[in-house]
Amino acid sequence: MIIVSDLSMTFDKQTLFKHVDLKFTPGNCYGIIGANGAGKSTFLRILEGQLEPSTGTISMAKNMRMSVLKQDHFAFDEYSVLDTVIMGNKRLYEVWKEKDALYAKEDFTDEDGIRAAELEGEYAEMGGWEAESDASRLLQGLGLPESILYEQMSAITDSEKVKVLLAQALFGSPDIILLDEPTNQLDLEAIEWLEEFIIEYPGTVLVVSHDRHFLNNVCTHIVDIDFGQIKMYVGNYEFWYESSQLIQKLIKQQNKRVEEKIADLQNFIARFSANKSKSRQATSRKKLLDKLTVEELPASSRRYPFVGFSPDREPGKEILEFHDLSKTENGEKLFQFGDLRLERGDKVAFLAENELAVTALFKIIAGEDEATTGTYKWGGTTSMSYFPKDNGAFFDDCDLNLIEWLRQYSPTEDTETFLRGFLGRMLFSGDEVFKAAKVLSGGERVRCMLSRMMLFGSNVLVLDQPTNHLDLESITALNDGLRDFKGVVIFTSHDHEFIQTIANRIIRLEENGVTDYRGTYDEFIESRRARGEHL
Repeated sequence: MIIVSDLSMTFDKQTLFKHVDLKFTPGNCYGIIGANGAGKSTFLRILEGQLEPSTGTISMAKNMRMSVLKQDHFAFDEYSVLDTVIMGNKRLYEVWKEKDALYAKEDFTDEDGIRAAELEGEYAEMGGWEAESDASRLLQGLGLPESILYEQMSAITDSEKVKVLLAQALFGSPDIILLDEPTNQLDLEAIEWLEEFIIEYPGTVLVVSHDRHFLNNVCTHIVDIDFGQIKMYVGNYEFWYESSQLIQKLIKQQNKRVEEKIADLQNFIARFSANKSKSRQATSRKKLLDKLTVEELPASSRRYPFVGFSPDREPGKEILEFHDLSKTENGEKLFQFGDLRLERGDKVAFLAENELAVTALFKIIAGEDEATTGTYKWGGTTSMSYFPKDNGAFFDDCDLNLIEWLRQYSPTEDTETFLRGFLGRMLFSGDEVFKAAKVLSGGERVRCMLSRMMLFGSNVLVLDQPTNHLDLESITALNDGLRDFKGVVIFTSHDHEFIQTIANRIIRLEENGVTDYRGTYDEFIESRRARGEHL
């Protein structure tokens, strides 16, 4: 259990949150949400003990062990993978190394023998003899081979390091686990394994994530950083989002009687409480929701950007055709496939085990690169807008303010009022429009790129990882905008919910060819799982 009492945090005279009183109990998973810069990671660092709060205290039992997902992928390069995972239990690792050092001494004394016996007892009590097999089981659950245990961290790939550090955080049955963006760079199978691990985990889990599907699956509570406060609500992210939207709507409808509002909210709670329960987590959530009162539902000050793409004309039947297309870079074949045709009404998610393959394909169809072999052809009625994964060329060293920056891309009207309107949709208001483009954060750059795309009136949108750097509010707005778009969407993303709610066709680039599936992402996953294929 963690008890937070009268917690406040101020940076440079700016208060992130104040007078926070919370209790985190075993058997629950708490999803921490908030706009970019609200203080999510700061809050975790305070709980971890890496930051001192301005006021208040963090209390937990002395015998409780806390484990944290490390973010520095190079911090353990001098160690083996096995060492790195076992370091998740600091005391166990210390005992292990001290014990081995004693046995390696040439002049082993009686005192050394007594000390070794003490260490052996402590080692056994902490489960030391099972440590190697436990570490192996965690790594295999995350999709890594057992043989990687004995490799040096400096010799493995970045994606493998991510999994090793996650295994470190989960190792040794800690009482409390703090996870900051744990699904970043994880493949689907690893994410599903992690979800099951958290669902069955008896301790306390606090997680910061932009992955809505993940938050919905694992969270029993949402911890919302908003209004300079931190408040806790029962339920997963979907429940928090829909209830906050409903409350905001009802607040605006002042003519409705209070009784009617209460009835609507109670019906809403009942609907979520009745959702099917396939896990211990969901069952626990249902019991809590059954006890929920209207007063405990969230109200939010969040501002959601408006993302709406309006094509100037409908596309014809001919959209995009590929003929024997391939791409090789630095001697590595990224993709190769025969004839493929995209059609009107398609919203296609392109996937690949190597995401560089999708980026390479998108650069080719956007005219920024050339295929190694083969051809492609756009339909005569198509107009395309491209969202690149790397947008640095648009902003780096650019001294233009946001109005001037956006004016470059306006095909028709370029008045300040008109451009301010587009920027305002993306939450750039007042003097913010006079910021230099080169100083924008990653999320602000993405929102500017989306404003740029909305100016064009294109009927085909090509987007390479558009949710990167965005907060949950912006991801939701973009999700809604692409779902409602009347043209063709060609995109790739790591966001499960994003793909599931937008795509009606999944194309996976394989080593030689493609898998072309018409249906939703979840249906695609189930079809591959039924055939025993890698997800």
